[in-house]
Amino acid sequence: MLAEELINHMIPPLKITDDAHKAIVWMEEFRCLHLPVVDEGNLLGFISEEIILESNDIDRTLADFELVGKQCFVQLDSHFYDILKVAGDSKLQIVAVLNEDQKYTGVITVQDVMVSFAQTASVQMQGGIIVLSMDLIDYSLAEISRYVEENNAKVISSLMVEDPMDKGKIKLTLKINQLELNRIVATLERFGYRVIGRYQETKELSGEKEKIDMLLRYLDI
Repeated sequence: MLAEELINHMIPPLKITDDAHKAIVWMEEFRCLHLPVVDEGNLLGFISEEIILESNDIDRTLADFELVGKQCFVQLDSHFYDILKVAGDSKLQIVAVLNEDQKYTGVITVQDVMVSFAQTASVQMQGGIIVLSMDLIDYSLAEISRYVEENNAKVISSLMVEDPMDKGKIKLTLKINQLELNRIVATLERFGYRVIGRYQETKELSGEKEKIDMLLRYLDI
């Protein structure tokens, strides 16, 4: 998924000549914490209700405010991973999209990205989830995939995040195209991998199968 495909055309930009009252009304109408401010096609930054309320003057034009998120933008051909990174770095829930001439084209909300991600095959396909903890230096997706495939399964998707408790370690989340994970987990543990989580797998529990739905977290925004 590219930025061009994820633009939310329902959210309009504000002009630098608009007043703060209009900005607040629009933020409430479009349920956004921030809105972009544009001048002659150039992104100037984002305004928020908090910034406006701190000024205690809703009659001021947006030109009089110190905007945030001036670098919170991506290009039309940016991947959705890049969109999430920019949003996370800027600590905003909305990202502007610029064209090849660096002119404002629209915005993408983090919610829109996650909804689109939820429709991908890696999320929609039935399967189990395994979470591993390991030293970054030991990470090899090719090796892990080989162990999974030895059990007649496939890795549908993977997600690696740094362990916040130990900067030298990572947490690797794997989605497998099988619900039965016992053999795969046993194989991984036999080769020294530490399994710290198992989800959406079949379990024998009073003759019933327990399923746990899990949406992968990409960024802590």
